[in-house]
Amino acid sequence: MPPTLKKSDFHYDLPPELIAQAPLPERSASRLLVVPPAPAAFDDRGVRDLPALLQPGDLLVFNDTRVIPARLFGRKATGGRVEILIERLLGSHEAKAQLGVSKSPRPGTRVVLDAGGEFEVLGREGEFYLLRLLGEEPLEKLLLRAGRLPLPPYIQREAGADDAERYQTVYAKQVGAVAAPTAGLHFDEALLDALRARGVEFGHITLHVGAGTFQPVRAETVEEHRMHSEWLNVGAELVEQVRRTRARGGRVVAVGTTVVRALESAVRDGELQPFAGETRIFIFPGYRIRSIDALITNFHLPESTLLMLVSAFAGRERILAAYRHAVAQRYRFFSYGDAMLLFPGRES
Repeated sequence: MPPTLKKSDFHYDLPPELIAQAPLPERSASRLLVVPPAPAAFDDRGVRDLPALLQPGDLLVFNDTRVIPARLFGRKATGGRVEILIERLLGSHEAKAQLGVSKSPRPGTRVVLDAGGEFEVLGREGEFYLLRLLGEEPLEKLLLRAGRLPLPPYIQREAGADDAERYQTVYAKQVGAVAAPTAGLHFDEALLDALRARGVEFGHITLHVGAGTFQPVRAETVEEHRMHSEWLNVGAELVEQVRRTRARGGRVVAVGTTVVRALESAVRDGELQPFAGETRIFIFPGYRIRSIDALITNFHLPESTLLMLVSAFAGRERILAAYRHAVAQRYRFFSYGDAMLLFPGRES
């Protein structure tokens, strides 16, 4: 049996000033820390070096989810203020949401929005509320009209006009995320063109990132943590692209941890299969990731499930050493920060 992992096993010290509060002027100008298997040295590069670091025939897999402006503000019919964070759209007029309220509303409570429109609270599922938008206007249209972009909690400012573009990948297509798949934020059209010219192929999955991605691990023992649920789609076309890539000796390179979650959730009997539905997969050291050969990812919060996932792939000690290097070299951290290129570790 592997030793029991504690949340504290994934702690590292991060100076607050290294948390990126805004994107760089150009998407692909970020730094890239290349982390090969030990004992090879870390390599300080740039995201624009990716065409040289990848090979013709490699397959980059992107998450094409599109972030919705999911924050709304209003008041209960009885007068109390309410902040709404839509977690997931459930058809044209219903949604699952987090509510910032002084007192939990009961089923039947009405919430009147500052920008016009009214919700009815249908009930509660754990930390989420089920809401129904009253009237004819579809919820997606309301969000585009009145919603605000929900920046991560560690970005200590309100979303501005530039965030509407920059907190969205250039290939975003499928509407439904409340947080961006941030590894993809580094790719601009010039970089994509350079990768195509190199002979790198592109594939896409969809995983709608939920607000649960920012939830802290509350259990002291890692195995006791209950993972949040997210919806994904791994299509037959992507499965065939992966098959062809492996057959010709190419590498499958995930752009972001959401891609890893989606692909690992779609593995059945050791083979990648088309799959659409919910996943609660929790990947931490002891789990063997088989669906990818390399991973492009941003830096993740201390003691987070995402740090545990990358540790499962590259090795916990190797990842923590890489993070110490990144802190010493003043890399920028988290959603608007720099990136890493990880390869499988050799830890058991």
